[in-house]
Amino acid sequence: MTESTADRPSALQERSRRSQQDILEAGYALLEEGGVDALTVAAVAERAGMAVGSIYRRFGDKEGLLLAIQHAFTENLQAEITERMSAERLRLLRDPAVAIAEAVGAITDAFRAHEALLRVFLLLGTRHQAVRAEGSRVSVEGNRHFTEALRHTPVAHADAEAALDFAFRLVYAAIAHRVTQGEFLESERPLPWSELRSHLQTAVVSYLLGPEGR
Repeated sequence: MTESTADRPSALQERSRRSQQDILEAGYALLEEGGVDALTVAAVAERAGMAVGSIYRRFGDKEGLLLAIQHAFTENLQAEITERMSAERLRLLRDPAVAIAEAVGAITDAFRAHEALLRVFLLLGTRHQAVRAEGSRVSVEGNRHFTEALRHTPVAHADAEAALDFAFRLVYAAIAHRVTQGEFLESERPLPWSELRSHLQTAVVSYLLGPEGR
């Protein structure tokens, strides 16, 4: 059976979507393996099994490619976190301390799972304005989702929104520092990811709920 005229646009769109995904996955792998220096249009084209010219037509140049990869990665990362700490899901947990711990765990687990690629973008953002702007955008969005997800919790502060904002900043700062600087920058004492996660959960629950709410 021959492909109908109506089927051709959708088939072309699907091939284009697959090609786009192949390019992004090739970019992710190269950045994880060798950092920004390993990301070249030629290297991405070779790994994705595509012509160099097709990469240039889609993204313009290496910087356009880099920013497209970062945008896709950060969007997927945010979606992963948001799914775990949606307001509807956290309300089902009923216990405010458990809900807060789950929200903190969702952020920490996602950063841990994507540590290598996050390190590339976090460090690059210190000297690349466009990369920093995209990182800031998605972090602010993450803060908003965190606040919305925990808005129903009985926060022990007069300004609940400011307290939730600080709680997110505390979690983000601690795990971003861990991603970029490793385990032993400020101490010789081991602090595995699992312990960092647990301590952050305890600290944020205590800060938001106060001694009566723990």
